[in-house]
Amino acid sequence: MERTLILLKPDAVQRGICGQILGRFEQKGLKVVGLKLMRITPELAARHYEAHREKKFYAGLVKFMTSGPVVAIALEGIDCIRIARNLMGATFGADAAPGTIRGDFGVSRSFNLVHGSDSKEAAEKELKLFFPEGVLDYAYDAFAWVYDPIEELKK
Repeated sequence: MERTLILLKPDAVQRGICGQILGRFEQKGLKVVGLKLMRITPELAARHYEAHREKKFYAGLVKFMTSGPVVAIALEGIDCIRIARNLMGATFGADAAPGTIRGDFGVSRSFNLVHGSDSKEAAEKELKLFFPEGVLDYAYDAFAWVYDPIEELKK
């Protein structure tokens, strides 16, 4: 099992489409192990986006991410990071394929609705930033209907 962080950005919250976006991840079969509505502080944004600190879009990104509430989601599943990123679609809505979150809900180059960890290392770091208290571990019966146990054991 793998875990990832998903952030529903201020534009998703303000447009009232968080439920629809969360539903996409759940419908795919990913397990929600953490969920919170929160405001990102400038300090948290600086830590989260430290890799982009020297880029020209950094100040605008921090301003945007601290402009309103976000929904932080911790997801779990086999190959969760790749699956979540495929569901999100290309970074810019106008470039994203129909059927993806960004392709169905976005057109902007600035407002792209959702963030998802891009690697196991990033997910581990980001989950600690947004869920310092940890996430919930519980039995999720849907996995028995999502994953073919015979095929998964062959991997």
